Amino acid sequence: MPDPITDGRKASINAALDSLACGRFEADLRRRVAWPTVSRGDQRPVEILGYLTDEMIPLYRRLGFDCTLLHHDSAPGPFLLAQRHESPSLPTVLMYAHGDVVPGIDEHWSPGLSPFEMRERDGHWYGRGTADNKGQHSVNLAALEAVLAVRGALGFNLTYLVEMGEEAGSPGLEAICAQHAGRLAADVLIASDGPRVSLGAPTIFLGSRGGIDIHLELVARTGFHHSGNWGGLLANPGAELAHALAALIGPTGECLVPELTPGTIPAAVRAALRDVVIETAPGDPALDPWWGARGLTQAERVYAWSTLEVLEIEVGNLPNPLNAIPPVARARLQLRHPVGVDQDAVRPAVQRALDAAGHGRVRVRMEDEPGFPASRSDLDGPWVHFVAASLSRTAGRAPVILPNLGGSLPNAVFTDTLGLLTIWVPHSYPGCRQHGADEHLPIALAREGLALMAGLFWDLGAEEVPSRR
Repeated sequence: MPDPITDGRKASINAALDSLACGRFEADLRRRVAWPTVSRGDQRPVEILGYLTDEMIPLYRRLGFDCTLLHHDSAPGPFLLAQRHESPSLPTVLMYAHGDVVPGIDEHWSPGLSPFEMRERDGHWYGRGTADNKGQHSVNLAALEAVLAVRGALGFNLTYLVEMGEEAGSPGLEAICAQHAGRLAADVLIASDGPRVSLGAPTIFLGSRGGIDIHLELVARTGFHHSGNWGGLLANPGAELAHALAALIGPTGECLVPELTPGTIPAAVRAALRDVVIETAPGDPALDPWWGARGLTQAERVYAWSTLEVLEIEVGNLPNPLNAIPPVARARLQLRHPVGVDQDAVRPAVQRALDAAGHGRVRVRMEDEPGFPASRSDLDGPWVHFVAASLSRTAGRAPVILPNLGGSLPNAVFTDTLGLLTIWVPHSYPGCRQHGADEHLPIALAREGLALMAGLFWDLGAEEVPSRR
């Protein structure tokens, strides 16, 4: 006897894959990448608004969603709230995406490639946003469209929140969620951002590490002074800053400030990461196994511990040397940390560490850029098992379940402000070059993502889901 549930599931997956085979998915993504929706640096407010009004809203309305633009003064653009409510007796899923991107840095892309003109090369689609995040929410929208085409309904209620300032630190997101908490109420958040653990491993992660920038500055004096006449007489702020950095980060990359680490790794997190192996794909840099916190596996270093990285150092004028002692030295560091680190304690802890090491002339500044707090949902929750079972059924292999992403996302807004369990199913991989030149999405990964999400959306409307909120 035919099984309508099984047959409908297969038909939904095939419909999603057909959108790729016929070229419609590629055309949609190409059009979305062409919108230069830059939200920091050279902001593009006209394009940011146009992406929502001309690209997103017509699609959501065609899929039966009611659409509202929500505004907050601090955000680079409005938030799109799209809702499809089918029945109060059905579960409600909240989904999230962001349509903004980082600057294109056109001059750094490989010959023949351009950030806002998507091009295919060697089985990859290149363009800004293909991985972060336009490609990922395009996968989810195409999968939703496939299920609606087969079933005629979702079988669950769906609220979709799209922001246009994630790359600028999600200003206004927490306030919008607090103000509209009733409209955003759901049983679970399911979203897609960040990378899988590796290219070939379907992945679920349940939160994100926190991210916060730390600025160091040493102002010794005004003006440059001849290094021959004044060398040995004037303190060099570049050398001082180098020694100060060594008081914060050890010679093999470990963070030396205890308050910036969680102190211990919970047993459940360590168990979840026991069999996780960090793998590289062709084109990725070779790993340095000797670098990072001692006594931890590479997976624990990325997903369960803190990393303090030096991102930029400024001293003197390297392109046009003056042969003079510089007056000022600056550095920007970035802390990525799991649950268990108090972000309010970061600045005083770093300053105390510098003072104790004799580098009190170096001052710690925390700029206005908002940081992302760390957050993590229950590793053993019923919704996690439900989503993992669905992905396993489609992929033919179990997904890797991570406690959190190694990077940072506004996940805490959903866990803390809205009180939701959060489950992320990424459609990218570590070597995607997001935020850099040559950002890309492997077509094979998009294909698997379409199948995984079509199967998951079908299951959400066809099976008994975990207990309601």
